Amino acid sequence: MNLLIEEIIIYGFAILLTVVILMIYIRKQIRESKVVEGKIILAKEEGLYEPVSLYPVVDPNRCIKSGACIDACPEHDILGIRNGRATIINASHCIGHGACFRACPVEAISLFIGTEKRGVDLPHINPNFETNVPGIFIAGELGGMGLIKNAVKQGSEAVENIVKTLKKDGSATYDLIVVGAGPAGISATLAAKKYNLKTLVLEQDTLGGTVFTFPRAKIVMTSEMDIPLYGKIKLHETSKKQLLALWNTILTKNEIQIQENSKVDAIIPQGDIFTVEVNNGEVYTTKTILLAIGRRGTPRKLNVPGENSEKVAYRLLEPELIRNKKVLVVGGGDSAIESALLLTENNKVTLSYRSNSFSRLKPKNAIAINKAIKSNMIEVLFNSNVNSIETQSVFYSTGESTEVLKLENDLVYIFAGGELPTQFLKKIGIEITTKYGEAILKH
Repeated sequence: MNLLIEEIIIYGFAILLTVVILMIYIRKQIRESKVVEGKIILAKEEGLYEPVSLYPVVDPNRCIKSGACIDACPEHDILGIRNGRATIINASHCIGHGACFRACPVEAISLFIGTEKRGVDLPHINPNFETNVPGIFIAGELGGMGLIKNAVKQGSEAVENIVKTLKKDGSATYDLIVVGAGPAGISATLAAKKYNLKTLVLEQDTLGGTVFTFPRAKIVMTSEMDIPLYGKIKLHETSKKQLLALWNTILTKNEIQIQENSKVDAIIPQGDIFTVEVNNGEVYTTKTILLAIGRRGTPRKLNVPGENSEKVAYRLLEPELIRNKKVLVVGGGDSAIESALLLTENNKVTLSYRSNSFSRLKPKNAIAINKAIKSNMIEVLFNSNVNSIETQSVFYSTGESTEVLKLENDLVYIFAGGELPTQFLKKIGIEITTKYGEAILKH
């Protein structure tokens, strides 16, 4: 009898302990869900909830709340656990690492681009990176993959597919012309060298493409990459200068030259080959073409009087050489903020932004700009628009006011984004599709 009572007590205690542990676990989950819910509300208020590029979508019916996706993400607070399932928090901070996609043990995550409200224009390409125009391929940012690691991988994979379909006749001067010397273009060029393709690389600016236009001190976040003819490299944090130096070293070692300041004006299909016309008057023929030109081939302009003057620029290359100037930076994105902050050391900086607050900034930039504003290092003109630019001044207006204000000024830097080279692509015959929330990577 005593043994039975002891067993009942033991079982009762075990049940009670299980109930207590379960209650603690449930309370912990509720508490964590409330924290995540609060972050989501804050993200929506600050305009950080909606994605601007590639972003994860979680299948709630498959998610098992392992948290592997959260641990794998190199950024912070992109994903969180709410009500027992992974969910998006700050979608606009996602830059397409794809680490969550690979880390999920039950394949519950897909990578999407565009939303029902915000469509993203993308050229039509098949899984082999070939467009609807046979012989023309696209890799990197233009195809929706802006992360350096992804662009490098796509560049080499695109060339591997080109090799499989390349015709061996000698009707063209080149086997491949790569347009753009950014991450995808450099990787593709190295892969082409590996396969002994006769290749020409045309870059409208200089080596590095979009990376070259970053402010000099900008940190490039990347991860392990497999570069053709070089091998794997691991650069979690590196400066633009270091990254460009690495690419220069690799290209020099493999005796590859980039034809810089050569903007492609036209690509004309002629039977099984293409004629490529460049702005310097040169004309080339090639069997295949890889477009690795990025999505912002042309800076978006304000279209105001005086914008074509020498004092106006659309990128900041040598901030340390600019001293004792009255500088106006136009824009409210990360590039504008980073450039404005770099210029504050030796100059008087004013920032003009058409909205009433900053949104979708990287956390570090948001903290830095708010600190600069509080310490009077930067004067910010919210709800402002530049009306005209003159030699020693800029005229602007704010809000709905018709009053035109004058700002003494020496230099103007405009960061209003860039325009997808839609007309260029359409002229070639490449189809453009607007993606309203469509999976690019899914299991």
